[in-house]
Amino acid sequence: MTFEELYRSMLNRAVTGEGAAPPEPADPRHLDCLLNPLNCAPVWRIKDCACADAEPPCAAACLFGAIVRGPDGSVSIDPGRCAGCSACVEACKSGALTASRDVLPALDAIKRAEGPAYALIAPAFLGQFSAGVTPGKLRSAFKALGFEGMVEVALFADVLTLKEALEFDRNITREEDYQLTSCCCPMWIAMLKKVYRELMPHVPGAVSPMVAAGRTIKQLHPDALTVFVGPCVAKKAEAREPDLKGAIDFVLTFREVRDIFEAADIRPEELEEDGRDHSSRAGRIYARAGGVSDAVRMTVEQLNPGRPIRIRTEVASGIPACRAMIDSIRSGNRGANFFEGMGCVGGCVGGPKAVLDRETGRENVERYGDEAEYATPLHNPYVLELLQRLGFETVEEFLEKSDIFDREL
Repeated sequence: MTFEELYRSMLNRAVTGEGAAPPEPADPRHLDCLLNPLNCAPVWRIKDCACADAEPPCAAACLFGAIVRGPDGSVSIDPGRCAGCSACVEACKSGALTASRDVLPALDAIKRAEGPAYALIAPAFLGQFSAGVTPGKLRSAFKALGFEGMVEVALFADVLTLKEALEFDRNITREEDYQLTSCCCPMWIAMLKKVYRELMPHVPGAVSPMVAAGRTIKQLHPDALTVFVGPCVAKKAEAREPDLKGAIDFVLTFREVRDIFEAADIRPEELEEDGRDHSSRAGRIYARAGGVSDAVRMTVEQLNPGRPIRIRTEVASGIPACRAMIDSIRSGNRGANFFEGMGCVGGCVGGPKAVLDRETGRENVERYGDEAEYATPLHNPYVLELLQRLGFETVEEFLEKSDIFDREL
């Protein structure tokens, strides 16, 4: 039995509760990783490596040195180093590597949850589950799976946009000052932390919108179960980082959730609307390259339209472009003071587990952003309401005491 056959069989059993005992896998490690994905790296080896190169393409593609060939020629992945970028999966020509599948323990946890379970949906979601699936219909689909509700992470992108705009306005006071955004992309922050450590003083200590959403829900509902859903495998690694662990219980990709819907015979496009959308355009456009920069720029300009040093942005998407931008920054060739890096070409809409092609995904993100009632978090009353529920009464408190939105760098 191949890994894919094992995965489908186990998923159907988990969803329907029908079937015989678990099938016998060709490799016991496959079953162990499916049942206990947190014990494995975000990328799995599912068959023997057929590459004879001294340095296989997968290892050459890994920026973090997570792939090692053993004395017997086999390839192994170091869970402590793997950032989940999936570059190795794309580089492997023999199909020996795949992204982790976390659906079995996630479904079991939803069934057993003593508190409410929430699906935290990434801003790139629109259209990923078929053209007719609106946010309200998708919320109904998650409820059919047993979730209490669906939360759009774009609202927390609004919160982080406000935070980074306030920090830019406070800290960038000279022409030579600059800021590297830490929001959104775990690959970008992993590159800076692990490869270009000397640039970290220019990175504000903000968590990603995913972590901000998880922490907020856990603070308001301590017994809640949080499941993030997006196009990114690297989010699985981010959720496990020691200073972030606990905010997100499980990370599922769009393709994993599509598999669950198919196994459960849930057709989101046929369900009723259940709509509660509270994000601004600024938060919704985080899903495409340049979205974070545009959101922060608009917010900074609204915060302080007369500031003498204007915000100037530069964007790179894809690992090669990010490295080229970093090399330019290190050499002093800076034409901007706010730099945004996204690990995937096109941003999150180009993520390895997106269902749509990135151009269609970008078009959907732009359209959804244009449909937003509010332009920026400064206009969004739900942002202020949320911050007040968390105990922040002033901007100063939000900046100085916002541990819930900060991380260790």
